[in-house]
Amino acid sequence: MQVETILPIWADLRRYRREWLADDFLAGIGIAAIAIPIGIAYPAIAGLPPVTGLYATIFPLVAYALFGSSRQLVVGPDTAASTVLASALILLSADTVGERVALASSLAVLVGVVCLLANRLRLGFIADFLSHPILVGYLCGIALALFASQIGRFTGMAIGTHGFIRPFVEFARRTDEIHWPTLALAAGLFILLRIMHLVTPRVPGPLVAVALSIAVSITLDLSRQGVALVGEIATGLPTVVLPDLRGMASEEFALSAIGIFVVSFISGIVTARSFAARNRYRIDADRELIGFGAANIAAGLFGGFPVAGADSRTAINDTLGGKTQVAGLVAAVSLAFSLLFLSRLMVHLPLAALGAVLASAAVDLFDYRALIRIWRINRIEFVLALIAILGVVAFGVLSGIIVAVFATLIWLVGAAARPRDALLGRIPGRDGFYKLHRYAEARSVPGVVIYLLQGPLVFFNCDYLRNRIRWILGRVPVETRHFILDASASNLLDSTGAVALSEIAADLTRRGITFSIAELHHRPRMLLERAGFFDQIGHDHVFDKLEHALHAVAPEAGSGGTEFKRHG
Repeated sequence: MQVETILPIWADLRRYRREWLADDFLAGIGIAAIAIPIGIAYPAIAGLPPVTGLYATIFPLVAYALFGSSRQLVVGPDTAASTVLASALILLSADTVGERVALASSLAVLVGVVCLLANRLRLGFIADFLSHPILVGYLCGIALALFASQIGRFTGMAIGTHGFIRPFVEFARRTDEIHWPTLALAAGLFILLRIMHLVTPRVPGPLVAVALSIAVSITLDLSRQGVALVGEIATGLPTVVLPDLRGMASEEFALSAIGIFVVSFISGIVTARSFAARNRYRIDADRELIGFGAANIAAGLFGGFPVAGADSRTAINDTLGGKTQVAGLVAAVSLAFSLLFLSRLMVHLPLAALGAVLASAAVDLFDYRALIRIWRINRIEFVLALIAILGVVAFGVLSGIIVAVFATLIWLVGAAARPRDALLGRIPGRDGFYKLHRYAEARSVPGVVIYLLQGPLVFFNCDYLRNRIRWILGRVPVETRHFILDASASNLLDSTGAVALSEIAADLTRRGITFSIAELHHRPRMLLERAGFFDQIGHDHVFDKLEHALHAVAPEAGSGGTEFKRHG
């Protein structure tokens, strides 16, 4: 087994370019700069000590960098996963802080194990339902929600609503509560970040913003002016703590772990695929399960809690030009160094700086050019991208993606329910068969209808197909005596479809028209054989080639003029 199979980062290191090091180093520093306040904030959702968020950031970064397949993805505490974790801790009746920490760590390990089992079962195909428009819409929706979620940090207000519209509405109703020093600091840093993005894009703006805000905080003593700061955090690194296996042996614990797995995998794989598409490479969803599994196990063994793909930190990484997971390793080392030696300095970090950095990242994350490109290519897919945006904004990350995927499936089923089709004919002097509605010089074969079905024949479109063929037969010349179904573009057939074909063949027989079928794919052929369909029409009316079918029923193919309205 090759090293790259076990450690995907090895392949990146083998082709590593010297000029990438500066980008990865600056991106890693930027990730660490924003991960510190985020890592401190997220544990509060589940009632855990702030330091557990840093533990759940440092060690998963290393584990994912070694075993994950995405070059940009940053793993760590996530809103959706933390929210499900909070519900799980309530369900498991964790009362004391110590119990909550122990259960959270054990859940992280079990979530990692579930990820590895899902890899063995090849469940990564779930990610195949995430189309490019959904990925683009997801990122744009995340950008809008992320931007709106910073209103509280910008204004010093406690905003209780979520989404995109409601926080602005709440803000508009409570403008008298704005803390102006906080707003001035956040707005100034945001403007600085936007200017740096345009003028000096290679300089790590988040790091500059964090360092500058700490300096201003210390110099002007912002805490005395009511500006919220990060506050005290614990120092030192944790030791390995094994999970409580007895506590894990319960139905509630297993269901909680599966719920966290579903949320973290879907949000993580969407983020990974979105940024992979943005940077023009592909990732392996099954490989990602190993990366997520390793990250969660590392988090659990070192006193953290379940983690997922972190969209905001991944956006920072991408904005700063991170090329490989070396950026994740740099971030982990930087975070460990900060935890050991800079924790006293981080006490003075204003939360307004975090809001400015995240709001700036949200602006960069909203890819309006990709939306315009989708609009030009396919309006229906543009609508699906909008559904993804609105779903994420209105219902949250996981629910929004589910809504978008569900809408895509409805669209696909709707398209399959009305498959395209065509009548085929000959062009004098040329070989082959041609669609009558596309080639004006094509002519139908006298006495023969050659019908091409371009789609599946399954339970939800059988009635449509029957009605479609009846409509065609009502418009062919009365001397028509043969009907040939070209099945070359239809590779899916179910038992309902087999019954429908039997009824169509019987109807044609009553009209005095023979039914033949050509170019069947293997699986439909086997199904029709078992259904007895070939006995009904006669095995001599089943052909491997359409040319053979036509020669059998009309040895001397001439020209004619069957009128046919184009379908689709």
